[in-house]
Amino acid sequence: MTHKSGRHFLQIPGPSNTPDRVLRAMAKPTIDHRGPEFAQLTLSILERLKPVFQTSGPVLMFPASGTGSWEASLVNTLSPGDRVLAFETGQFATAWRNVAVKLGIEVDWVEGDWRHGVDPAVVEAKLAEDKHRSLMAVLVVHNETSTGITSRVPQIRMAIDKVGHPALLMVDAISSLGSIDYRHDEWGVDVTICASQKGLMLPPGIGINAVSAKALKISQSSGFAKSYWDWGPVIKMNEKGFFPYTPPTNLLYGMDVALDMLLQEGLPNVFARHHRLAEATRTAVGAWGLELCGVNPAEYSDTLTAVMTPEGHDADELRRIILDRFDMSLGTGLGKVKGKLFRIGHLGDLNDLTLAGTLCGVEMGLGLAGIPHTKGGVDAALEYLASNS
Repeated sequence: MTHKSGRHFLQIPGPSNTPDRVLRAMAKPTIDHRGPEFAQLTLSILERLKPVFQTSGPVLMFPASGTGSWEASLVNTLSPGDRVLAFETGQFATAWRNVAVKLGIEVDWVEGDWRHGVDPAVVEAKLAEDKHRSLMAVLVVHNETSTGITSRVPQIRMAIDKVGHPALLMVDAISSLGSIDYRHDEWGVDVTICASQKGLMLPPGIGINAVSAKALKISQSSGFAKSYWDWGPVIKMNEKGFFPYTPPTNLLYGMDVALDMLLQEGLPNVFARHHRLAEATRTAVGAWGLELCGVNPAEYSDTLTAVMTPEGHDADELRRIILDRFDMSLGTGLGKVKGKLFRIGHLGDLNDLTLAGTLCGVEMGLGLAGIPHTKGGVDAALEYLASNS
């Protein structure tokens, strides 16, 4: 391998770039996770996580990826054989469904085309049909990382309430929390699933559940055998700043700083920054004459943009060329859209110049890959940024 000068552009939709401040914090010596200094750190983190979820309820952390957070949400609120309603909005909705199936949960699966989010009208219709109230939960991926589509959680909550259905609302916010406006309490979410490696600007390794009072009460009668994922011991020990297992101490150092960064910027400003950079990206894609995966502007994601390549052109070959020539990583197409699209991540710790460099790499790569497009996408994005500062 030859040395590549300059920085690597990690523009996948997570893990996102870890800020230098966070990396430096994580390099501190590990402390005793049974001692008073650690307890103070934990209590401070848990208190500052709540406004990020916009909740006053419990927020629990596990040493885990997002997949672990999925499993924790299911085994604490359901029992083997329970029915849930879930929607095929993309690869990660499908993966969450697969976890549920392997646990012995019956999934009422609404198939989709991977170009739309969850339709609140379908939620209403499905729950209205459930006369015996056998559906115990509705599973929704807020921001589908594989397609760049954001489902409308408030409208989904309204659909559930309209028919008076008691099902829990469980939402995967892994690629939206800390980047897109998300309101656990106000939107009536019962369990929010998250992880550390996207909007929270950390490496992978911390899985998170935010839990409503209703979900917490139901968890006391869950029929699943569980140990590691059990909310009860975590909540009990968190009250004093500790965990029932060895915690990821150095990741918590990083989270301490990352939360400071988010709250110092102010969540409304964080959301506005992400929206502005996302709009600039979509402006570039439109100027190139390329097509977004999502077809409903109300569902466009502000953390990533999934771009379709024209028929007969391999998106992964484009990604290979861009990585080889410009040392920039873009997200691959997953599952049904493998080779059909590439994903530009624009979440976490980034600004105008980061995005400008990213779009320059994409535009040069489109030319080198021979993909039909109109030049000028970068210029259009820069004009948008200059006009919307």
